[in-house]
Amino acid sequence: IIAVGLDSSEIGNPPSKFSEVFNLAGSEGFLCVAHAGEEGPVEYIWEALDILKAVRIDHGVKCQQDKLLMQRLIDNHTPLTVCPLSNIKLGIFDKMRDHNFKYLLERGFCVTINSDDPAYFDAYIEENYIALQQSLDLTREQLARAAKNSFVASFLSDTEKQRHIDEIDRI
Repeated sequence: IIAVGLDSSEIGNPPSKFSEVFNLAGSEGFLCVAHAGEEGPVEYIWEALDILKAVRIDHGVKCQQDKLLMQRLIDNHTPLTVCPLSNIKLGIFDKMRDHNFKYLLERGFCVTINSDDPAYFDAYIEENYIALQQSLDLTREQLARAAKNSFVASFLSDTEKQRHIDEIDRI
């Protein structure tokens, strides 16, 4: 185990509520990730970064509401693990064509395509890739960038990350 994460419903559960356990985890050398900025307000992303010291944000799609936060996420290369089909099922976006994934990707965010509780949302990673590609007309290069971002965002060694990124480049 190398990381601890905050997940589940954001409403009424701001990241600051969990500061004590995340401070302890950080002091023990664990990496921290946090579910923030999907159902909850954009302030939850700030709390996840500043209070929990999260190195990766799960979802984070509401970051678009705060230009300063957007710049920070881009500058720090903070990964956003986006789960498009769950975003639709939860009503974050009305339709997949309204999703901001392509907008974030084109602006240099380290966004990744993920599944979110596949048994509950009835969608695995492949379905999420397909849904985004079909609805947002993502190019092969954009899909490759998203796949590479997933390795950048992972907690693999730099050597392992590069091996997988090089494999994507060979395809």
